[in-house]
Amino acid sequence: MTEFEKMTRGESFNAIDLDLRLRREATRLACAKFNSHPSKGNLRHVTRLFAAFDSVVIEPGFQCDYGSQIHLGKNVFINFQCVFLDSAPIHIGDDVLIGPAVHLYTVDHPRDADLRASGECSAKSIKIGNKVWIGGGAKILPGIEIGDNAIIAANAVVTRNVADNERYFG
Repeated sequence: MTEFEKMTRGESFNAIDLDLRLRREATRLACAKFNSHPSKGNLRHVTRLFAAFDSVVIEPGFQCDYGSQIHLGKNVFINFQCVFLDSAPIHIGDDVLIGPAVHLYTVDHPRDADLRASGECSAKSIKIGNKVWIGGGAKILPGIEIGDNAIIAANAVVTRNVADNERYFG
């Protein structure tokens, strides 16, 4: 089984595997085309990577690892300088506003230094409900679920699940 297959199955994987590095490089190039010349035509370089999307506005500065595990609903707005590390699925609902410099991290690293040095990683999915507003600079950690209508404060580090209609200040 390849490291990519392990990763997409939710198993531990080696992030320094050549195939995974080449996939991330190809994704960086697609993002770079859009980020250097933001246009609808260049946005296609990014959105064609996604597992699913309906209608999305992405401002320049967007980065992701693979794109293939990003699922976007209708009317999603992603502001400037956002980073989506999608080693596990990222599901974003409808009518979601994502502020500038928001980071979504699905990947995690071992606490053991030797395992970490070997490239071993794990990843947990992030799920964001409908009509969520995530303030600028927020960081969403692996495995987090954010309920419908929730508001995440600017610069919050989200370390636990957030309920429907909750305001999370971190």
